[in-house]
Amino acid sequence: MVMGNPRKDTEVAIIGGGPGGYVAAIRAADLGKNVVLIEERDRLGGVCLIEGCIPSKALINVVELAETARAARKMGLTFSEVSMNLDALRRWSDSVVDTLTKGVDGLLKRRGVEVLRGRARFTDNRTLAVEGADSATLAFRHCVIASGSDINRLPAGQHLPLWSSAEALRIPEVPPRLLVVGGGYIGLELGLVYAGLGSQVTVVEFFPRLLPGADQDLVDVVVRSCEKRFHRIMTESKVVDIQKGGSGYVATVEYQGQKQTHECDQILVAVGRRPNTDNLGLEHTAIRPDKRGFIAVNPCGRTAEEHIFAIGDVTPGPMLAHKASHEGKAAAEVIAGHHSSVVENPAIPAVVFTDPELAWTGLTEREAGQQGLTVDVARFPLLASGRARTLGRTEGVVKIISEPNTRRVLGVGMVGPHVSELIAEGTLAVQLGATVEDIMVTIHPHPTVSEAIMEAAEVAAGLPIHINPPRRMEGALHARAHVNPRNKEGGCEGCPLENA
Repeated sequence: MVMGNPRKDTEVAIIGGGPGGYVAAIRAADLGKNVVLIEERDRLGGVCLIEGCIPSKALINVVELAETARAARKMGLTFSEVSMNLDALRRWSDSVVDTLTKGVDGLLKRRGVEVLRGRARFTDNRTLAVEGADSATLAFRHCVIASGSDINRLPAGQHLPLWSSAEALRIPEVPPRLLVVGGGYIGLELGLVYAGLGSQVTVVEFFPRLLPGADQDLVDVVVRSCEKRFHRIMTESKVVDIQKGGSGYVATVEYQGQKQTHECDQILVAVGRRPNTDNLGLEHTAIRPDKRGFIAVNPCGRTAEEHIFAIGDVTPGPMLAHKASHEGKAAAEVIAGHHSSVVENPAIPAVVFTDPELAWTGLTEREAGQQGLTVDVARFPLLASGRARTLGRTEGVVKIISEPNTRRVLGVGMVGPHVSELIAEGTLAVQLGATVEDIMVTIHPHPTVSEAIMEAAEVAAGLPIHINPPRRMEGALHARAHVNPRNKEGGCEGCPLENA
């Protein structure tokens, strides 16, 4: 117990006010629970809202507008030279974040959720010590750990004021030469932002390829676009030393077995994140994070202490805001006794907001190969999409990965314009166990990019319309073209082909 601090009691204590924590708090409160949320920042929303997903997408949108304006010349639309007002750009990004953080405040207040400002540490498995502006000793019946993650640091140059994604998103300046360390989604997204603002961008990636989580054929489309905008991309390379030099830095990079020096004005370190499980006082509970700091949980989100849950970035799996929110809802519902709401192994979509966008969900082709699974892979190129043509954005493809016998959709991947908005359909198909026939007989509006999902399903069924079929399948026409999603046996009364 922290001496001198007031003692509070609550049914549900939630550590962290990010997209996992505040969503769990709202859902638990709506289910009738008394909830206290502890957040050490002065604003709610976590990394995602304050210095991650939201401000980065605000900047990406601005840069994409500028690129679209420049590209419109080939369509007959000419603008005067596009220029950036950095002060106005900062104000725009800040206004988006401020509006949303205030919205989270309002949602919690309307639910009667009490918010304590401070850092929470377990003193035992039923009590938290809160240290900060709202110091208190908090006794709880249930607790949800939603403390999120922190930025990994680069061993080289730790003594120097290098940028993390948080600093880069504030746009303190537009460096003439920017070295981005890390070719994952954060490095590429922010690299493209600064390339669009006028920086000469070089990317250094340790692994043999960029975006190692996605399938290579999809990544290749993004890489071709990045190569046009970046000064250089160096894979299988690492930064081994950084020194101050002139007005910027001199980085030593190991590349293809040799050391090279690169002069730059600023360095952005984007080498991943690590879970925030240090200094939580977990040693006073039965919870023991693994060597990387992750907390093991069961499908309900329970830890080694059954009444303590963990969600989001502190648990194994992709560090994604929507995963945290989903897990926060599930944990709150389990606490309220609604165990049936838990979905084991849900499909979790991933989106990279590069230009073009990249998204995937469910099983990837790479994962199928690693697991030794036999799958069917069907692709529909956006070159054959009418809507993509009208947008002048035909680079990209949609592919469906399915089980050969049942035709069940196991995964969907796509790269191209607006795929961040389309991947939800693929996720729904995977989650519901839909077949390629279910997708192909679902009428998609024309002309839209979403039709590419239907067209890919038609390719998977052997019945493509807008690209040449890989082979003629006489029997497929009646067997697949007359499938009713509610009658998996197929067939239709009065069909002239029924007895053919």
